[in-house]
Amino acid sequence: MARAELMDFDKALELFEPVIGLEVHVELNTTTKMFSSAPNPANSAFHGAEPNTLVSPVCLGLPGSLPVVNGDAVRKSISLGLALGCSIAESSRFARKNYFYPDLAKNYQISQYDEPIAFDGELEVELEGGKTFMIPIERAHMEEDAGKLTHVGGATGRIQGAEYSLVDYNRAGVPLVEIVTRPIFGAEADAPALAKAYVATIRDIALALGISEARMERGNLRCDANVSLRPRGQEKLGTRTETKNVNSFRSIERAVRYEIQRQAAILAKGGTITQETRHWHEDTGTTSPGRPKSDADDYRYFPEPDLVPVAPSAELIEELRSALPEPPAARRRRLKAEWGFTDLEFQDVANSGLVNEVAETVAAGASPVSARKWWTGELTRLANASERDVAELATPAQVAELAALVDAGTLTDRLARQVLEGVVAGEGSPQEIVDARGLAVVSDDGALIAAIDQALASQPDVLAKIRDGKVQAAGAVIGAVMKAMQGKADAARVRELVLERAAATE
Repeated sequence: MARAELMDFDKALELFEPVIGLEVHVELNTTTKMFSSAPNPANSAFHGAEPNTLVSPVCLGLPGSLPVVNGDAVRKSISLGLALGCSIAESSRFARKNYFYPDLAKNYQISQYDEPIAFDGELEVELEGGKTFMIPIERAHMEEDAGKLTHVGGATGRIQGAEYSLVDYNRAGVPLVEIVTRPIFGAEADAPALAKAYVATIRDIALALGISEARMERGNLRCDANVSLRPRGQEKLGTRTETKNVNSFRSIERAVRYEIQRQAAILAKGGTITQETRHWHEDTGTTSPGRPKSDADDYRYFPEPDLVPVAPSAELIEELRSALPEPPAARRRRLKAEWGFTDLEFQDVANSGLVNEVAETVAAGASPVSARKWWTGELTRLANASERDVAELATPAQVAELAALVDAGTLTDRLARQVLEGVVAGEGSPQEIVDARGLAVVSDDGALIAAIDQALASQPDVLAKIRDGKVQAAGAVIGAVMKAMQGKADAARVRELVLERAAATE
């Protein structure tokens, strides 16, 4: 497939106004699925199960099976709607959305159409430089997820060129909340970054509420990005495209930017934009056509006859409202001030998606500087090397314990990295690993002095230089002592003792 022609981003903004809209799907971490008692793979307790083992007659669309609404999913959906500043409907109804997908066994999806659980919200989103936007939320509605297809035999893992496809219904029926914004105007050059920041804010809310694992690489959180352009001064909106299921913050930003440049190049030459879904390709940084985008009429919505309306009580809504966490933008500003971080230091944590981990580590007793160092440094390096999620490698309590051992002088940074590798390998707590591996710093000056005297005796030329005032020559002795002690010594203390012993032997 030929690569599309792109217009320079700044030039595109001179000619056209970008208008974006975002649809974010949040998988809820309930124990069971939306309409059945089958285990929910979006709950980490059931992640990684064998295909087609987390199913029920309802998931498989078997004749005679009837859906039953998951009350926990309703409560979590209401909490999310409230956190988005939405009004909660006194009564909302499920509908059947009819379309054919091979991984949707019933040939319809149970969703909500004209009567969503939450509507008319607004969410503050903060960009990296501190600029804020208020994002208008049209609705947040409940629905079920479809299954998953695995395409076998092709070079890309996609249906094109595949020999056959396998269907896994484990994900079918997973409870979802779909959050739909109204068209977002005025973002201009910030549109790509705003899309990224908005989805990151949704993730922060979901995690703070405890309603979702919110892991994009697992599909717990997915974004469909709508992009259209209109010539400067024109009121009528342009034709939009919808880039489907983008699954990383970086990719959301890149996909929006790419579509702005692609559409601008077409429109500038007098072409037209096709209303369609598009696929994002992470390897090439491009989008490609999917299918013509259906309008609501094409789905033949009608009320789900097997489910009664959802009518939450005013008492339940107020109970959930009173339990809402601090809004993400306000929380970030508070944490940045409490931690004493510069803009760049805090953004380092925010960009890594580790604000919660650092906050919990600080709450467990570590200093903000230490928490940031270990999470964004060594743990991130280990995660990248093993292609795992960094939050999987250690708990905030373990990182706080490691930092305490370093602060107490029990470990050097070098030894602490070895201990952290043991934590990641599942060998136990930091203290247990220190004891088992014998990694504690040698704090016995007698042992250090013996090693220093041996090193000085074996390097008389170095000893002479130190006595002549060339203190930097002590590095050779320090290195020999650290090697002799297998790295289990405090280099600063060794240096002090080297200079003392050199003077004492005159």
